[in-house]
Amino acid sequence: MKLSAAMFLGLSLPTLVASPAWAEEPIDTVQSIIQSQIAAFLNHDAKSAYAFASPSVRDRFPTEDAFFDMVKKNYAPVFRPGHVAFGRSKVQGDTVVQEVLISGPGGKDWTAFYQLVRQPDGSYKINGVHMVHAAPGPEI
Repeated sequence: MKLSAAMFLGLSLPTLVASPAWAEEPIDTVQSIIQSQIAAFLNHDAKSAYAFASPSVRDRFPTEDAFFDMVKKNYAPVFRPGHVAFGRSKVQGDTVVQEVLISGPGGKDWTAFYQLVRQPDGSYKINGVHMVHAAPGPEI
């Protein structure tokens, strides 16, 4: 699910930072979730990939197959990434934005901004991904 630029402006993306102090919960958890969902895409495991989607994403794509097809069609770099590396992170309340640098199909570089939200049970679910063609510069 692509998030609008307005939604991300509210999260103050220019203030994303990588910090050793943030190299703990929830960042480790969020990165593990993203890695696991990408692994599910690579293994053609729609059920597992769908399990990481937030309730609002599931409302828009009510079946595993619908979700999997949407990602395959609209998020090829996430669906079939080459290299994946984590960039900066930002925690704001119950929301985490994680920058993911992806080498996509055809060797094109992408930056994916994953938004994960904490659920009532304390777990995190992927609420959306905003794709930007090209790796980020020093100031996003």
